[in-house]
Amino acid sequence: MKKTILLILDSVGIGALPDAELYDNEPSNTLGNIAKAVNGLNLPNLTKLGLGKIAPICGLSFDIAAKGSYGYMSERSKGKDTTTGHWEIAGVLTNNPLPTFPNGFPSDLIKLIEKDIGKKTLGNVVASGTEIINELGEEHIKTGYPIVYTSADSVFQIAAHEEVLPLNELYTICKKVRKLLRGQYAVGRVIARPFVGDIGNFVRTDNRHDYSLNPPHSTVLDAFKDNGKEVIAVGKIKDIFAGQGITKSIPTKNNMDGINKTMLAWNQLKSGLIFTNLVEFDSKYGHRNNIKGYANALEELDKRIPELLELVDNEGVLIITADHGNDPTTKSTDHNREYVPLIIYGKNIQQDVNIGMRKTFSDIAATLSELYDLDYRCQGESFLNKIYDGGDEK
Repeated sequence: MKKTILLILDSVGIGALPDAELYDNEPSNTLGNIAKAVNGLNLPNLTKLGLGKIAPICGLSFDIAAKGSYGYMSERSKGKDTTTGHWEIAGVLTNNPLPTFPNGFPSDLIKLIEKDIGKKTLGNVVASGTEIINELGEEHIKTGYPIVYTSADSVFQIAAHEEVLPLNELYTICKKVRKLLRGQYAVGRVIARPFVGDIGNFVRTDNRHDYSLNPPHSTVLDAFKDNGKEVIAVGKIKDIFAGQGITKSIPTKNNMDGINKTMLAWNQLKSGLIFTNLVEFDSKYGHRNNIKGYANALEELDKRIPELLELVDNEGVLIITADHGNDPTTKSTDHNREYVPLIIYGKNIQQDVNIGMRKTFSDIAATLSELYDLDYRCQGESFLNKIYDGGDEK
């Protein structure tokens, strides 16, 4: 039976899209600029798969015969958010940008939210998550009021100290807010941002939880599920799709836990898809402009790649890509609109095949649909005929 791992390296973009100036204040190239900043990345396993042949990356060789097929993808959706990126990968394009609030949320909306949750709120500004809890954390502890903030992305974020607002209460507040944010206020995600620590030493925890909009129509995940195949979501994938099309979800604490849980899911999977998001590249390093930490996280992942290759050597396919950029070398701490890398490896996947630039992330959905003989149509174009050598079954 066919098994596939779709591994999303959250925010590992590979260069600015032609229309990036409409979204970003300065040009970005997350992977390329990090590599330059640290005088070269040490990614021998990803290099063997062809990463260095996609674009010039300091420290990565391009003069090799890649063990996998490789290319890169352009985003057609309007936006640069986690939600739009993942939805497009799964076959759904976002033609109208999800709403953002560069001046904070309207006061009437905040009053409605406060009435519904039974508490006043603090903040209501555009801010860095780590900065806002240091700025308002003391007042939050004194009052018990949750901290509300947003960013350049389509998000409504709610921060609270775990000893002031227990997780269950914070999650309940987020669920109520999610129900209220419809129509012109329908942000892509409501995000619970719990933290711990003492005044002056607050630290965000791994208990973040995202509450997303439902995709506007079916995704390739629904097609898997409708055809009796499994879709195991690892990390925040279930949150991004509001559970739609998911047969099982496994939460994770960090990138390496994400790899461990992906391997666990592989042993549980009979036929279908493991859809994994490695969030720390974005949340812990990109949004905090931590160049060295981002580089170290990439090299840490690279050391685990052989374990994933071993899983799919005898059966199955490994697809590695990203959802957007988040260049830590720029002044901004927000997402960037970038091309994303694409690597495909497996028993029946041809080696050293360059599939070039794909016009939409949805080419992945189209390819999975063809591979699994699903009755799913989207605006993507399958690249299966370019990379698949047949074997005993398609």
